[in-house]
Amino acid sequence: MNLNDPIGDLITRIRNAQMRGRSKLLSPASMQRVRLLTVLKEEGYIRDFREVENEGHKELEIELKYFEGSPAINEIQRVSKPGRRVYSSIKDLRLVRNGLGISILSTPKGVMSDNAARTANVGGEILCEVY
Repeated sequence: MNLNDPIGDLITRIRNAQMRGRSKLLSPASMQRVRLLTVLKEEGYIRDFREVENEGHKELEIELKYFEGSPAINEIQRVSKPGRRVYSSIKDLRLVRNGLGISILSTPKGVMSDNAARTANVGGEILCEVY
């Protein structure tokens, strides 16, 4: 299966699993997805993830996080898409929900949250927003 937008696919899988109340989900493995999931784990939006072998293919098993029955991720949406890339310098980067959420950026120093990008003073492509 050829995917043009692996980040969009991962976001959709997370959103669908949370709507169904699932505790775990599987997603095809790639370095892009691992970097995004690392940021989500560091910021406390998912419990954990690990790489598993399934019928000769590597997949990521993601454990979702819930608090009192409601998901830790209220909303996750893709910002920069293959048809329309969205870039931002550090001074133009806006807060998500007045600081209650995060933006995940792909910068020259790696994939990081907006807070880490402000600390490192680097801008980049805004991959998604989470709150």
